[in-house]
Amino acid sequence: MQSLSEIDTTSKRASKAAGFSWGVAEEIGKAIRSLELFGLPGIKNLNLYLNKIEKKHPEKISKIDKENKNKELCPIYSGVAFLDQCKKLEILKNIKFYNVNYPILILPFISKASEILGIKILIKFNKSSFLMNFNKSIFSNNLQNYDIDLANEISVEFLENKNSFSDTEWKELYKISEKTFVEESDSLKAKGAGAGLTDND
Repeated sequence: MQSLSEIDTTSKRASKAAGFSWGVAEEIGKAIRSLELFGLPGIKNLNLYLNKIEKKHPEKISKIDKENKNKELCPIYSGVAFLDQCKKLEILKNIKFYNVNYPILILPFISKASEILGIKILIKFNKSSFLMNFNKSIFSNNLQNYDIDLANEISVEFLENKNSFSDTEWKELYKISEKTFVEESDSLKAKGAGAGLTDND
């Protein structure tokens, strides 16, 4: 079994050989490492995509808008641009990408943006949903079909940070935790900081 370090290094070198700059190739290496760490087929999708663009390198993307359209969008250049601009994009709340090749490859870039922004990000395409959790995990509703060569539409939604529990549930749990509190007795007060009648200086 290949280590994550080997996956990172080989993905980076293969991407450079396919025409990406060293800087972008570095990001690709980290991205594929993340996909494999989260149990998603990064190597498989990268292989397929690099073979697809062997004779014609994709166009770079300089700016991400609320709606991003092209005949075909590169998931890597789209992901890198999204990551670079994520702090400005958050105010848009929802972003659309159309005609994205091998969309699995865009996920780790948006996952990293989730960590930078400190919020969860929901991605939807081809009846699949992916929840980015601060670059710590990726939850999906579809664990079967990751062989997607083109997503007609990708929806990226910035989610508000909310507790998964109610105020009542929190108060109940806090009340239980209070059983561990120790009441301050006179003897504890005497042993506290600054207590005592003797000056040892």
